[in-house]
Amino acid sequence: MSNVNWGTLLPDMLHFIQDPTNNFGGQTITTLQLALVPIVLAILVALPLGVLVARRPVGAFLAANLSGALRAIPTIAFLAIVLPILGLGFVPTVVALTLLGIPPILLNTVAGLRGIDPAILDAARGAGMTRWQRLRLVEAPLVSPIVAAGVRTSAVQIVATVPVAGLIGGDGYGDYILAGVNVLDWVQAAVGMVGIAVLALAVELSLAAVQRALTPAGVREEEQPVGPSEPEQQIATPAAA
Repeated sequence: MSNVNWGTLLPDMLHFIQDPTNNFGGQTITTLQLALVPIVLAILVALPLGVLVARRPVGAFLAANLSGALRAIPTIAFLAIVLPILGLGFVPTVVALTLLGIPPILLNTVAGLRGIDPAILDAARGAGMTRWQRLRLVEAPLVSPIVAAGVRTSAVQIVATVPVAGLIGGDGYGDYILAGVNVLDWVQAAVGMVGIAVLALAVELSLAAVQRALTPAGVREEEQPVGPSEPEQQIATPAAA
């Protein structure tokens, strides 16, 4: 960025944002949609799937290993997978970002459910609770902080990847970044980068507060948030039922 005039960068960015021809409001709405829709879809897919396979040793083993494999795939590969099928635009971008966001939530859901002390579940059965009652009244409160950590990881990863949407016509702040880099317009690129950074920070802080609220007060100081690497060790083999 040797051609950047640092002294006027901030005023130039504000002027760029205020210029109606740059459609900053519309691109902001698109960016929010590209971030929030995949986050919601990833939760809706990963949570039920995690609940379904958690008590099945083979299913939990496959879920953990497939999640790890998906996390190892480069982001651009997700775009390449959906591009020939869905083409360019908003929909393929949402699909690719959703696929990117599923693994952390699925992994933490399975690990959290499998980490519950069997004695607690036995006591719930002895009290006459149905499977649904055990899930809703016993298991869900216990695993909520772990699931929230997975959602937090997934959400930040999705937001940070939103600019890539510009490569397949998804619009949003990614257009500013790509166009700015292509024509060496660093003001335009800076608007896109700062916008994504602010959105990622807002999502991180919001979900951190949610995760803390879901963590029982008595264990907040004793337990560290479960990151995406710890659950992998809890589902090493299908025999670990």
